[in-house]
Amino acid sequence: MSLKSSPQLRRELGVVGATVMGLGSIIGTGVFVSIGIAAGIAGNAVILAVIIGALVAICNGLNSAQLAANHPVSGGSYEYGYKYLNSWLGFTAGWMFLLAKSASAATAALGFAGYFLNATGLAGRGLLIPLALASVFVITAVVLNGIRRSNRVNIAIVSISIFSLIFFVLGGIPTAIATGRENLTPFNGSFSTVLHASALMFVAYTGYGRIATLGEEAKEPRKTIPKAIIVTMIVTMLIYVGVATIAVAGVGAENLGKSAFTGQAAPLEVAVRSFGIPGGAQILAIGAIFAMLGVLLNLILGLSRVLLAMGRRRDMPRIFARLNTTGTTPTPAVIAVSSIISILVLIGNVKTTWSFSAFTVLIYYAVTNLAAFSLSSNERLYPKWLSILGLSACVFLAFWVEPFIWQVGLALIVAGLIWHAVARMKN
Repeated sequence: MSLKSSPQLRRELGVVGATVMGLGSIIGTGVFVSIGIAAGIAGNAVILAVIIGALVAICNGLNSAQLAANHPVSGGSYEYGYKYLNSWLGFTAGWMFLLAKSASAATAALGFAGYFLNATGLAGRGLLIPLALASVFVITAVVLNGIRRSNRVNIAIVSISIFSLIFFVLGGIPTAIATGRENLTPFNGSFSTVLHASALMFVAYTGYGRIATLGEEAKEPRKTIPKAIIVTMIVTMLIYVGVATIAVAGVGAENLGKSAFTGQAAPLEVAVRSFGIPGGAQILAIGAIFAMLGVLLNLILGLSRVLLAMGRRRDMPRIFARLNTTGTTPTPAVIAVSSIISILVLIGNVKTTWSFSAFTVLIYYAVTNLAAFSLSSNERLYPKWLSILGLSACVFLAFWVEPFIWQVGLALIVAGLIWHAVARMKN
């Protein structure tokens, strides 16, 4: 089965739908968990890390937009690497995406379970993994019903999540004003810790890539995809900077970091308790719970579309190239992805997973920027220097995570390329 003769997904997403998909992919584990992890590394300079991560993500987002506008098929940078570079770099991008986002999806499922159990007072009763698995099964059932129904669920999830974060920012302003001077000055992060935290915060923005992986399902992709990515990034950056500033000013970076690393409470939940707002912790917990489900929904969508693309090219078994009878869902790919996530739920660790995601996602977007650099003048929407800046930033930040993480990441790249060589010989 050739790529062109493979059955194609229906185009059902407009700008609003694609933007909501992007927001649903971003606003979740990143804002509710990673700000705390980054604060534990960089101190109150985490605010600077949030901004650096956003700037790098904007470069990558714009490069992803012009690639997806010119080559609107499922698969994202996996497909861009094949079309504009070569099969080896294309496969590396797809392989990194599958590794990073499968682990991130498992983390989101565990995060949902943790927030839910804390909010209901059931924490510590051995229900974390069963509840996380149940969330994977339920969201998988939603995804199997097609992109249109998935998008309706996503709109509800994103609305609740954003409301809870706006509540957090507005409710925390009085406390931030009262204690901000003490907690925000002086900046206590070093050059290395800020870059380390920036790499972790970059991952918190990378949900915009889900818009590109859904390019085959977007109406007028050359217009829809760039607009959706730009709007998504602007909204997300404003929310993240606001949340990070209020959280650090209100409770201090040290307390945020402790809550993230111990895993006993959500970092933002610790902060909102200090605001003295009746019911504040519960409102934030509801937002966090829905946000984690939104991330899980969008990761299963994105991962299954990349696996679909890899199946079409025979980099993975071609059963993953099959669609359901209505042409709206790659059913075998969705089932395979949810199975992998379920296995990772059993062994996942939030801090390690997030750091591993940082390295693998930065390598993934390095390929994206390299592919964007190869666009012709007629295809290009933005200046060429944007591709160079994005590529340099991704490669530079990738190696500021813990040495063990990037060493394991490089080993897995080699293992994946060996698999790719074997698959090419068989085909």
